[in-house]
Amino acid sequence: MKKRIFLSIFGLLLVIGLLAGIKGLQIFKMVGKGKSFTPPPETVTTVQTHPDSWETSLPAVGSLEAVQGVTVAAELPGKVAHIAFTPGTQVPAGSILLQQDTSSEEAQLQAAEAQASLAKANFERLRTLVETNAVSKAAYDDSEAKYKEAIAQANTIRATIAKKTIRAPFSGRLGIRLVNLGQILKEGEPIVSLQALDPIFINFMLPQQELARIQPGFPVRITSDALHGQTVTGKITAINPQADNNTRNVRMQATAANKDEHLHPGMFATVSVVLPGKNQVLTLPATSVLPAPYGDSVFVVEEKKDEKTGKPGQVVRQQFVRLGEKRGDFVAIASGLEAGATVVSSGVFKLRNGQSVVVDNTLNPKFDLNPKPDNR
Repeated sequence: MKKRIFLSIFGLLLVIGLLAGIKGLQIFKMVGKGKSFTPPPETVTTVQTHPDSWETSLPAVGSLEAVQGVTVAAELPGKVAHIAFTPGTQVPAGSILLQQDTSSEEAQLQAAEAQASLAKANFERLRTLVETNAVSKAAYDDSEAKYKEAIAQANTIRATIAKKTIRAPFSGRLGIRLVNLGQILKEGEPIVSLQALDPIFINFMLPQQELARIQPGFPVRITSDALHGQTVTGKITAINPQADNNTRNVRMQATAANKDEHLHPGMFATVSVVLPGKNQVLTLPATSVLPAPYGDSVFVVEEKKDEKTGKPGQVVRQQFVRLGEKRGDFVAIASGLEAGATVVSSGVFKLRNGQSVVVDNTLNPKFDLNPKPDNR
């Protein structure tokens, strides 16, 4: 019995040892193949670093403001008798917008004019008599004062009637009507917005350290989502002499043409102040850069012979660089590369230092300084 158990255990151990030996041989073969395995070359696209000249500009976010803009309001209380404008239309300066009820003032004016006519007749009669000393000089002076007072009273009523005729103070485009016919207006109650849209102001802020580089007359470029990809040009027309106490930024104002009236007061826009002169930079597509916490790098393509076969081939060398300004699809290389270097332009995330590559530039994407993506 014991002998049979011993033989069973021995047989089981023999099978386990045999299986372990076979598995060990398989593992050793796989390790050997892994050491001798050479990965196939990776297909990449390349570009050459080249010098370029970029204009210097200062970016900012601006707010649009009308050159002339006001909410037309009632100067005196009264009832709306007639609305003479159509909302949203362009009106010339001096055009009647609204007429308040002036029936009471017109009646008062008739009485005042009659009183002024009587005072004038009395004054002219006494002026003839005073020349012959038929009346005293005091009576003459009193009649002259009453005549002037009557004229002033009539003029006051005329001014009240004129103030109840609301006119456009300047040419511009009207907004939405804020009153209704028959409505009793209070003093200062808004009637309609009036904005002069062409030209238009763009207000923006720049840091105080940039003030010495900027002068009135410098060109600016304005972009906004309201322009649908278009760029409006203008120029700096005013620089605030006082900096903001909290941000130490200086407020500036540019003026731009707005013939199509695509820009409206209250909108925000992206502003770029163009400085004189251009900077010489070394550029690469932004897709050539492999970002990392320890530093940005690119892969330079170099010719190298295979150590085993001796055949010439191409390998990549990882090169750390310092980046400068980004513009469109490109980025400026501040240091780390020289002009004329061949650099991988896409797919850098799948490369490693010393890896073999095959260049196929038919797959190279198109790079542009001013890309316009199709969002349709």
